Amino acid sequence: MRGIILSGGSGTRLRPLTKITSKQLLPIYHRPMIYYPLNTLIKAGIKEILIIVAPERAGDYLNLLGSGREFGVKFTYEIQDHPEGIAQAFLIGENFIDNEDVALILGDNIFADDFIEEIQSFKGGAKIFAKQVPDPERFGVVKFDEKLKAEKIVEKPQAYLSDYAVTGLYIYDRRVVEAAKSISPSGRKELEITDVNNWYLAKGELDVAIVKGEWLDAGTFDSLLRAQNLAKEKLADKMVI
Repeated sequence: MRGIILSGGSGTRLRPLTKITSKQLLPIYHRPMIYYPLNTLIKAGIKEILIIVAPERAGDYLNLLGSGREFGVKFTYEIQDHPEGIAQAFLIGENFIDNEDVALILGDNIFADDFIEEIQSFKGGAKIFAKQVPDPERFGVVKFDEKLKAEKIVEKPQAYLSDYAVTGLYIYDRRVVEAAKSISPSGRKELEITDVNNWYLAKGELDVAIVKGEWLDAGTFDSLLRAQNLAKEKLADKMVI
């Protein structure tokens, strides 16, 4: 399996912190933010990782991370000229994915859980991870039936559907490029990852697991502060990089 970290965007919610740097390069306790999603992939045994970055920050990532040799892996870099949705990562990374399974993680998502078993035991289709949150309207939301099987996934629903948010870690087989090419931009003019997940759901090939430990989307000032404390209290001794 190969890995992708989507680390583009302009981080407007964190201005002025992101005026001169990428959000994913901000410090989270003792490491830059991107080290945490990298740690998730590397601990699961993924050796080839594509890092998708904004053009004006590409040199910063290269200076920080290099070829990946220092971490025992190989990094490839691609530019995201214009952020047009999470699913755009699969179009940008089509040649990198080739015919392999792929795990995509967002560069500002921090997990306390390990996903070693989930990644190494993946057999095909798609697998995503959900977590109960107090503000589900900010996320893609999954509704389960009484057997905890996914029935529906909706992007930022206006009416209450569920309090299970889809987190920023996704595992797909090689057909994910086909799925990404089959969807159209949403009203937000983005290629929604929710539409990719629904592509697999319609085929009965989407598995949704529940995240047991803490999860943060560190894209706001409040979540950035919580991430600092989480990293200090629970993650510092779990880092392999």
